Amino acid sequence: MKCKVIDLNNKSAGEVELAQEVFGLEVRKDILARMVNYQLAKRRAGTRKTKDISEVQGSTRKPWKQKGTGRARAGSLRAPQFRGGGVVFGPVVRDHSVDLPKKVRKLALKTALSSKHSAGKLIVLDKAALKAAKTKELAKSLEKLGLTSVLFIDGPELDGNFVRAAANLRDVDVLPQQGANVYDILRCDTLVLTKDAIQHLEARLK
Repeated sequence: MKCKVIDLNNKSAGEVELAQEVFGLEVRKDILARMVNYQLAKRRAGTRKTKDISEVQGSTRKPWKQKGTGRARAGSLRAPQFRGGGVVFGPVVRDHSVDLPKKVRKLALKTALSSKHSAGKLIVLDKAALKAAKTKELAKSLEKLGLTSVLFIDGPELDGNFVRAAANLRDVDVLPQQGANVYDILRCDTLVLTKDAIQHLEARLK
């Protein structure tokens, strides 16, 4: 599959051949959903914790006798129905991550790239580099390209000026190719890959 290459001024910079097995797959929403769930679950810290009846501080003495008072029976003031008592079925420290085979994760990334290509939301850039870290210059370039919500994926090494200029722009993210992930690709409206990024992604995913 051939795709035209442009520069930051929206001028033609040649063509590039995209691998069918990376950018031409059928879009499977089930695979994408599993991968997004995998990523978001892995982000969760799982450090919430409440104390149950065995952990709260207090007396273990029976507050009143079992029968004859007219009140409900109670065995401890640390019980959940009393103020300061334990919490029933409260959250505990746990690992929220789910298992997903490596092959499925690899397929999900290829599917995400293919979905952007099939939707016409994939742009190939000659290179993502600026002479100076000027947000104003990058904003003008994005305006020429008609981009608002965009994810730039470059090669292993990012251009420092480009990263600093993009840091001040809303809905503009920059990642190296090793950081390419399904959630960020789907979250943005347009995906912009440099020729260097395509070379490394194809070598990694083929």
